[in-house]
Amino acid sequence: MSKRGAMRRRQLLAAAANRFWQYGYGSTSLADIAGDAEVPLGNVYYYFRSKQDIASGVADIFVAETQTMLSEIADAEPDPRRRVLALIRRLSESNRSRVERGCPIALAVRDFRAGAPAASKRAAEAFDLLIGFIGRELQRTGARPSTALARAREIIVEWQGGISLAHALGDATVLAESFRRAEQRVISQ
Repeated sequence: MSKRGAMRRRQLLAAAANRFWQYGYGSTSLADIAGDAEVPLGNVYYYFRSKQDIASGVADIFVAETQTMLSEIADAEPDPRRRVLALIRRLSESNRSRVERGCPIALAVRDFRAGAPAASKRAAEAFDLLIGFIGRELQRTGARPSTALARAREIIVEWQGGISLAHALGDATVLAESFRRAEQRVISQ
């Protein structure tokens, strides 16, 4: 694929990710995505066979971005407890958009399930990556594997629950409180 073709593909995926997050998978048409990406509708089929393929591309982005973030944190911080705290800080950097729209990954997992089940499973891998990273790092602090895994899940549940409630109430304080509790779980470990 040419540079221009790769750029158009990225434009379509970015437009789709934003549309899915803002309006939902079911309410988004290929015409909506093409219009937002400023790509003629007929050209969409050059890059993607279907809306399900676009959903898979969006899910791949979520996984790739999560992998990149975790690698950056691992490279920047040698201490396992600080790595988890750095992850929590990174996740908190998007509080405003999460309060406004919810979590794009969680919404994709839910919305893709009926129409694009493979993309739903792929998007959920981002959560698996986060849980695995936290669990491994907590094991490095001396926690038993089962305890580390349970604590990792608690942290992700705290984050996702905070997003859901903050979004429902339109109150960023709720999410900030969730992050403080997640940090406390790491510190008190």
